[in-house]
Amino acid sequence: MIVKLSRIIKYGLSGFLRNGWLAASTIGIMILALVVFEGLILFNVVAKGAVQSLQDKIDISVYFKSNVAEDSILNIKQSLEGLSEVKSVDYISRDQALINFKQAHANEPVITQTLDQLDENPLLASLNVKANDPRNYDTIAQYLEQPTFSDLIDKVTYAENQTVIDRLVALVDTIRNGGALLTSFLAFLAVMITFNTIRLAIYSNSEQISIMRLVGASNNFIRGPFIVEGIIYGIVAGILSFLVLIPATNFLSPYITKFIPEVNLQTYFSAHFVALLLYQLLFGIGLGIISSVVAIRRYLHV
Repeated sequence: MIVKLSRIIKYGLSGFLRNGWLAASTIGIMILALVVFEGLILFNVVAKGAVQSLQDKIDISVYFKSNVAEDSILNIKQSLEGLSEVKSVDYISRDQALINFKQAHANEPVITQTLDQLDENPLLASLNVKANDPRNYDTIAQYLEQPTFSDLIDKVTYAENQTVIDRLVALVDTIRNGGALLTSFLAFLAVMITFNTIRLAIYSNSEQISIMRLVGASNNFIRGPFIVEGIIYGIVAGILSFLVLIPATNFLSPYITKFIPEVNLQTYFSAHFVALLLYQLLFGIGLGIISSVVAIRRYLHV
């Protein structure tokens, strides 16, 4: 069994080396597909970090009328915390709002002096609501529009942030879907090219296959080298595409971190080095096996 397997691997490797330019073009297309596939994984990391970063900066502020009791505000806070869409709710009293406002405008003496001259605190108590997902803000805003809250709430700032939130969600979805389509297209292209490479290999070895049949070689022994050839394509493409990604990630990481401080792509790549390499190899081997099996079933009648 070991001898038989070693011969299958030997013949598969021989076929891979013999096909020269065909092998190079096949591996080239597979590398493109694998780079886009891994790039899509890394993009999801960046997109998730971008969304998280924006979520930390964007929230819904719910301002209450000046005559609303603190207990009523805390009851609404508790009801919001019970929603699955809500990540956190922070209560800011009128006094705390005034302190925060003064700290924010500490370098503007005119504003500070004006506030000191007022007999009453002009700021309103509020709740700052953060959602688990940007898509959830619309649901939260609708919840706050119910009639029972209309006499308590003065203003909800969702409309002011809605455009930014919607644009971010649309951008992330568009890029993610576009990346998935590009990966699918290149994977299909890689399968077709590998398929044609294996088909040509079958044609070029037709005489050898006939001799193997005559001497009683099993069907699996005849098919094996072509599957091994497809696997070799996948392994080589997986390793080369990963080697391409290493300098690309190192180059892009500082720019991404500059734009999104919460995301360090280089650190993520280093921490998940083995897993990402395995993804590349598995995807590449899968492409090679699928195209080899399809070509064998169609053109190798054994």
